[in-house]
Amino acid sequence: MQHESNKSDRGDGEDQERNGEVIMLDSVSLRERPNSTSDAGPSASAGPSASILPSQEKSLSTIFEIAHTLTGLCRLEAKLASVIERLPSLVQMRRGIVCLFEHDGVPQIIVDDGRDARCGGRLPQGAIDQIVATGRPLIVENVALQPIFSSSDVEMLDAAGNTCVAFIGVPIEIDEKVVGTLSIDRIADNGTHAQLEDDLRLLTMVASLVGQTAKLHCIFVRDRGRLMDEEFRLQKQLSSELKPHERERKKVQVEGIIGDSPALRAMLEKIELIAKSNSTVLLRGESGTGKELVAKAIHERSARAKRPFIKLNCAALTETVLESELFGHEKGAFTGAFNARKGRFELADKGTLFLDEIGEISASFQAKLLRVLQEQEFERVGGNQTIKVDVRVIAATNKNLEEAVARKEFRADLYYRISVVPLLLPPLRDRRTDIPLLATRFLKNFNNENGRALVFDSSAVDVLMNCGFPGNVRELENCVQRTATLAHGSSIGRDDFACWHGQCLSATLWKCGPEQVARQPSPIISLPTRLSMPPTHPVAHDQPVGSELTPLEPPGRPSIGAAKVTDRERVVAAMERSGWVQAKAARLLGLTPRQIGYALRRHGIEIKRF
Repeated sequence: MQHESNKSDRGDGEDQERNGEVIMLDSVSLRERPNSTSDAGPSASAGPSASILPSQEKSLSTIFEIAHTLTGLCRLEAKLASVIERLPSLVQMRRGIVCLFEHDGVPQIIVDDGRDARCGGRLPQGAIDQIVATGRPLIVENVALQPIFSSSDVEMLDAAGNTCVAFIGVPIEIDEKVVGTLSIDRIADNGTHAQLEDDLRLLTMVASLVGQTAKLHCIFVRDRGRLMDEEFRLQKQLSSELKPHERERKKVQVEGIIGDSPALRAMLEKIELIAKSNSTVLLRGESGTGKELVAKAIHERSARAKRPFIKLNCAALTETVLESELFGHEKGAFTGAFNARKGRFELADKGTLFLDEIGEISASFQAKLLRVLQEQEFERVGGNQTIKVDVRVIAATNKNLEEAVARKEFRADLYYRISVVPLLLPPLRDRRTDIPLLATRFLKNFNNENGRALVFDSSAVDVLMNCGFPGNVRELENCVQRTATLAHGSSIGRDDFACWHGQCLSATLWKCGPEQVARQPSPIISLPTRLSMPPTHPVAHDQPVGSELTPLEPPGRPSIGAAKVTDRERVVAAMERSGWVQAKAARLLGLTPRQIGYALRRHGIEIKRF
């Protein structure tokens, strides 16, 4: 090789050591180029060195675009293809190719620009092997003169016939280990030597960016595989331990969770198993199904029962307040931060943190939360000291996270992180036999709080059993309290229920006549489950309670006994739908949190606490 003759001509050990940075065939290495003003000639000193030429500005702009592309949410192959598409704006080239290898050295991903069908997926194997073996860039000014390029390689690269083709290849590294190559070829012309070196510098920058992206991709694939394996193992354990002949064992009792229906018993048995591990749990279910009670039950049956159980509703706070609430803040971190304050993660150390409405957090905050869930460490707002914690996270949502991930509203990596063990809470319509037990308990609580002795008669139970209760257990409790408050006698009958007189607020919300809710033999309202994947055919029903997609408008036809819906009723309806969370109710009505607070005070509406 001419490269060897150049080394012998210099005959200097120091020059040989410097030559190790770049393998240069048919020319000299980068570090051997004269760079003094005496060697470069008078033109080298022309112009201020600090000025940026238009070509340099264009190169910087292209590298910025490539970096932005590599941080996107698309597949790795798509990112690499986009990088190859932008390379012609950065360097002179005919064909570019990125190759990433498996652990055994076999190419896993090969992406080229696809301009020449004869070259599709083919690599100059000798050159690629040399780059991988040496871990150094390779420059060849004429591929036809170098033995590392086979005749088929030369034919592939020299597509136009007797053309002098130059080649540049740089390694892609992860933690100083070569995992791939980035290479281009071009038509050699006058001044190729200097241009090749300039292009090499630019390609090295791009290869470094690609290496960082490949590293993050490997970490993501590894974590996703591990989490999916853990989920599969736990699901298999659940299915094996809940065999039919074992379901007859002692029933699981959880304080605050009332009922004896098959759906509820199955959920309680899963709670008993889930509590034995420290895996992250995602509670899925419609609004009002008791997600906070289930989270507390898991905590109290776990090894962390004697440690704190901390809860936070993510939808009720803005992003900045949410960050301070979860991570804490240092003194002086922002206006009003007169003292340092621990966040919920710190308070829940060695215990359990319950994050309700996790599907409502912003995309920018999702990245911050992901890091804490992965590393179990964070810094307070305004601080630089890293705090390590040991927290089990239980998240809850009534949002379809799969759809949110598909729409890029929710990060896929955060979804896999929180959905290690998903637990679906059954809606009240799937456990209708529990309605009498729940109603009796709610009435007993009302009697104890108000010093009364009300009871249900048989007609009252019939009314409750025939109601749809799209708001689930929370709506049933509100219905019992409202009816008991307005009852005249010592017992509650069907005439005491508002729906019997055409004044059912739930029917107004769901654009359904009250007579359909209470007077038909079996008027169970069929509601789509928020957690199912999108149906292949449009669903004619409204969205379930808690959905922000359901417009809060009065029905097209006036309901029986209600000529119009007043402002007070609209506010109450919004608060009922949002689970009495003011921030969500404000979004439903198109108001600010301050305006909804004013409306509650003006109409004298008492805020219910759950």
